[in-house]
Parts: sequence; C-alpha cells; structure tokens
Amino acid sequence: MEREISIKTESLTKVYTDFWGRPRVRALHNLDLEIEKGEIFGLLGPNGSGKTTTLKLLLGLLFPTSGRAWVLGEPAGNVRTYQRTGFLPEESYFYRFLNAEESLDFYGQLFEIPGKERKKKIEELIELVGLREAGKRRIGEYSKGMARRIGLAQALINDPEVIFLDEPTSGLDPIGCREMKDLILELGRRGKTVLLCSHLLADVEDVCDKIAILHRGSLTRIGAVKDLLTIKHIVQIAMKDPSEKTLEEIKAILKREGTEITGLTHPTETLEELFLETIKEREAC
Repeated sequence: MEREISIKTESLTKVYTDFWGRPRVRALHNLDLEIEKGEIFGLLGPNGSGKTTTLKLLLGLLFPTSGRAWVLGEPAGNVRTYQRTGFLPEESYFYRFLNAEESLDFYGQLFEIPGKERKKKIEELIELVGLREAGKRRIGEYSKGMARRIGLAQALINDPEVIFLDEPTSGLDPIGCREMKDLILELGRRGKTVLLCSHLLADVEDVCDKIAILHRGSLTRIGAVKDLLTIKHIVQIAMKDPSEKTLEEIKAILKREGTEITGLTHPTETLEELFLETIKEREAC
C-alpha cells in the first residue's frame, strides 16, 4: 500500500540574521522529515533546539532560508491548506471578555461554518475538552490549564486533517495532562495527523508513534518510539507470584547456559499512574 504523506521537509533550513542581514543564529539545519497521514509525530529537544521554528516554517509564519516543506501536498504556507489545518501555539491569545462559546463561535465564523453546524460543533468541542461547566465563563477568568483546553478546541473548530501542537500540556496538572494526552490519542484514532512539539519526554512517549530529536537545530535521531526505546540485548521475563524454588531453578538454568543475570526486580508503575489511581480511589470514597 502506498504511503500517504501529510507533512514533508527537504533540507529545511532557517538562519536568523541581524539588522544588516548577517547570519546570527542557525535555528534549523537541513531538516528532512516525512510524516504519514494518521501518525502522531513528536518533535523533541531542549529549549532552542528548533522545534517551534519548524512549526512556524510548516505553518508559513516564517520563510525558510533554504530547503522546502509541504503540508497536505501543498507548499508550506499555501492558503489552501489553512482550511485543513489546526494550530495550538505554546501561548494562546483570546479576547478575554468573551466566554468559551463566544470565542469558538468567532473562530467558526472565520472558517465560514454555517450557523447550525457551528453551534453543534461548539457544544461537542466544549464537551470534548472538559469545559462544559465553564463554557459561559469569561476566558479572562480561566486558569492556564483551562486556557490550554479552549486553545485545543479552537484548533479543532474546522475539523482539520493536520493538527500542530506546541507544548500542549503546558500549565496542566497531572489529571489535565492525562486528559490532554487521551484527546491527542483520540485524534490519532480518528485519522488525524498530529505534529507535537514538547520537551516533556513522558508526554511524547505516551502518545507518539514516531519521534525526531533535535539538538541545536539539527536532527540527531528519528524513528518509531518502540524501536528507539527497546534494549534489544536484554530480555525480561515476567512471572506472577513465583516461588523461591522456581526462581532458583531458573537462575540455575541460566547460569548453566552461560547467560548473565543483570537484575531481578519487581516491575514498577509510573508516578503518573500512581497519582491518578490515588485520586480515583479518593474520589470513590
């Protein structure tokens, strides 16, 4: 089956210059990417590694110094793609005196969504991002976490095929982070292509199919998350309630075969899993 590419870059480079046009900062250098339709793709890297610059180049908010990029088969920045893409920036800006419903209605009108369809979509999105009880509150009264939620709803108002997310879990508590990650996974299940930028490794690991790691503007690693994280020369065996005798026999067999035992430990859950389980148990009381 032929692959359908939603996002592609070839030798994409961005150099920021000073007032006289002299090179000042090389933010991105010869980036080659191919992101398939329906993939959740993560761009990882420390601050200043070129993640946000890449997003802005793909969105047409910046022009490349050299190289090319395409989104949905069109050159990056082509106005024909704007109707089919959504963007959640790292810092969302809204009219503070409008409430969530009014804000989404405003953006829906920009996309020329018919009134009845727009009203239905607004109700669905507010429910989706968990703001049903705050839909009538002014956005100026929202916490940063709530602002991220309405920002995601705004990015989805036009039912985009490709969604760009810049630090989507910024400002969210652990429960909000989990809900945001579940929303991103749901977008992938619906066949949306998601390009996610973050420096929070656990978030990217939980939701992304593939990742690329940037450092000082250059691509250093790329591949499927599972392939990159698998330690192929170590094999783990999981057993439920083994007896001491069983463990000793297994150790003896491995020793006879000349296999080194590097560790024998109990599995652990993540801190996020422990936190969410604790809160869930508490709320059930």
